[in-house]
Amino acid sequence: MTEREILRHVDHTLLKAYASWEEIQRLCDEAVCYQTASVCVPPCYVKRIHDTYGEKINICTVIGFPLGYSTTKAKAAETEQALQDGAAEVDMVINITDVKNGDFDAVKREICTLKEIAGDKILKVIIETCYLTKEEKTAMCHAVTEAGADYIKTSTGFGTGGAVLEDILLFKEHIGRNVKIKAAGGVRSVEDMEAFLEAGCDRIGTSSAVKLIQGQETKGY
Repeated sequence: MTEREILRHVDHTLLKAYASWEEIQRLCDEAVCYQTASVCVPPCYVKRIHDTYGEKINICTVIGFPLGYSTTKAKAAETEQALQDGAAEVDMVINITDVKNGDFDAVKREICTLKEIAGDKILKVIIETCYLTKEEKTAMCHAVTEAGADYIKTSTGFGTGGAVLEDILLFKEHIGRNVKIKAAGGVRSVEDMEAFLEAGCDRIGTSSAVKLIQGQETKGY
């Protein structure tokens, strides 16, 4: 793949707690220049980005981020506000406590609720693989598929670990044919991005893609 082709699969991301508007603008300008799939940004910046960049940029934001244990009503309200403000994609974090309690139906119901709100907008479901067993990851593949979400996503980038190829292969085995895969967290090189795409990912979430393409050293998400 060419560097431009790789970047078309990247959600160009800035989710640190102290992200300034100047940094967000830089992210958006890079996204426009390099034609990344989207920018993935804090919900508080969605409307300002939409008002500033209009249709030049595809806006993704996060819901229940990063811990996932907000109530479904709270996540629903976040989703409604994000879409109203101009987001075209939302990345929700599942309630990991439900998974650990074996209540996979509760996870599925929550995903269904948010997908109903999202409608034809893209819903990605972050399952935070670093906290789950293989059996729990498999159960989440089924829940995401049955709930009608558009993507299963590995990680928030704020947990104890990020995306690994082993999990991508597990996802491919267990998700439905209408579910795509997003890898996030721990993508440290152009070779990493190529490997995840070749393994079956459609999206990569990283703050580092443009710098990596430019040959710069990076750290963080």
